[in-house]
Amino acid sequence: MKIVNHNIQIDGIDKKILRALMEDARTPILEIARGVGISGAAIHQRLRKLEKSGLISGSKFVINPKVLGYTTMAFIGIFLDKAISNPEAVKQLKKIPEVLECHYTTGNWSIFCKILCKDNEHLMHVLNRDIQSITGVSRTETFISLDQQIERQIKI
Repeated sequence: MKIVNHNIQIDGIDKKILRALMEDARTPILEIARGVGISGAAIHQRLRKLEKSGLISGSKFVINPKVLGYTTMAFIGIFLDKAISNPEAVKQLKKIPEVLECHYTTGNWSIFCKILCKDNEHLMHVLNRDIQSITGVSRTETFISLDQQIERQIKI
């Protein structure tokens, strides 16, 4: 089965390559080639095509934040006094290293952020000193994650 988008077509071979690399991005190309039944050069060509299409946006090592002492994950709903405050608020949020994600949302909040802190005291410090002091932020609502139960990418 081919998945067809206006920008890219991926076939079963592409899916096998992507699944192998999503499982472990350090899997040697020749190992993938043997498993798929095509040459290493063909794997490289397909990967270049997938990167050029934008489907693959890179590869990275995943750091375990708990090893570094970051144990408190929280989600912050941010209320802005005016929608026009959004670009400046996001600019200021980018400067806060504990902010991992920032989303412009529908619903109650103007902005929804995922942040990672060492502990609850650190979280309180980031909230009070950094986030709530941003011009345009009228208030925040915080949800502490007790446990991440699912983590995955989209299925290919």
